[in-house]
Amino acid sequence: MLVVGLTGGIGTGKSQVSRTLEALGAEIVNADLLGHEAYKPNTEPWQEIIETFGQDVLAPGGEVDRKALGAVVFSDPKALERLNAIVHPPIHRMVQARIAESAAAGRTVVVVEAAVLLEANWTDLVDEVWVTSSSEDRVVPRLLSRGLDEEAALRRIRSQMSQSERERHADALIENDGTLEDLEERVRDLWNRRVVDDRSRERR
Repeated sequence: MLVVGLTGGIGTGKSQVSRTLEALGAEIVNADLLGHEAYKPNTEPWQEIIETFGQDVLAPGGEVDRKALGAVVFSDPKALERLNAIVHPPIHRMVQARIAESAAAGRTVVVVEAAVLLEANWTDLVDEVWVTSSSEDRVVPRLLSRGLDEEAALRRIRSQMSQSERERHADALIENDGTLEDLEERVRDLWNRRVVDDRSRERR
C-alpha cells in the first residue's frame, strides 16, 4: 500500500487535490477533520486547551470556538506551539489507526491530507510527501472569500512554514496558480506517473 502525505499552505488547494485523487481511486484520510475530535468537549485535549487558553475560547455550548482560538494562536507563535503540543499527538494516533484500517481493508493508495504534516513531524506515517503550492497573491483572495479579512489572511499565511521549506521536503510539487482544470490535469498526470506507472513496473 502506498501512503501519500498531502500538505501545503492554507488556500493552496489541498482539498481540491484530495477530491481529484479520491476520484482517481485513492482513499482520503483528512487529518484536519480527524483533528476536530481533539476539540470535542470533555476530551483530554479539550481540557488542556481550557487550562492553557482559558474559558474565552469556548462557545456557549461548551465546544472549542476554533475562530476564537485561532485569533489567539495565529497572532502568537508561542501560543500556537502550545496548542500544537496539545492536539498533534492524539491526531497522529487517529491518523495512524485509519491507515492501519485501510491496509487491513486491502486499499492500495491512501492519501493523508494534513496541513501540518511537516510541522508536526508526521512524515513517519507516509511513504511520499506531495506539496501543493500557490503564490500569495492567489491565496489571499481565496481566504477573503472564506470570510477572513486581509490582515487575518496574511497572519494565517505567515504563521505557517514557508513554501520554500515545504518544497525542500517534497517528493512531488503540485502548483496551483492556474485554473481548476489546470490543477486537475496536474494531479492526474502526477497520479499516472507516481501510481499507475509504478504499478505497471512492479508487474513486469
